[in-house]
Amino acid sequence: MVAVLLLQARPYGAAGAKPATTPGGENLAIIVNQSNPIDDLSLKELRTVFLGERSHWPNGRRITLVMMDQGLVERNAALRDVCHMSETEFGRHFLQGLFTGEVFVSPKTLSTPTGVRKFVFNVPGAIGYVRASDVDETVKVIRINGHRVDDPEYPLRLEARATK
Repeated sequence: MVAVLLLQARPYGAAGAKPATTPGGENLAIIVNQSNPIDDLSLKELRTVFLGERSHWPNGRRITLVMMDQGLVERNAALRDVCHMSETEFGRHFLQGLFTGEVFVSPKTLSTPTGVRKFVFNVPGAIGYVRASDVDETVKVIRINGHRVDDPEYPLRLEARATK
């Protein structure tokens, strides 16, 4: 048997909350800088942020998206469940969007959850994602569709499934 991790949407709680897990996996936390006024986004709003179609937060700060490296389970899950795109489609979206002016900025890419957390901590307009177990008090976890990361209805989850 081989374990395959899949991301499904389920929400995350406040910074410092216990990591959210389910019998089959772990939730994916959407994190922002502690100074960010945003506490909750709908999946639709999150998608516009992740696709670079929204440039500023309500407080006027420029949004900076930080993604994990290609091929990582967290990135694949975010692309599938937030962006509804493959890696190829995501890349094409940014190339075309930057050319046409429909996308405002390309995402930053980092290779580790620690790097993502540190980037979000240091950049007031940053947003990113990490596994719930990788969250610490340096970042703020936002609700998705009104659900905290530890709610059963939270929409972003890394789910382990056994397959042959």
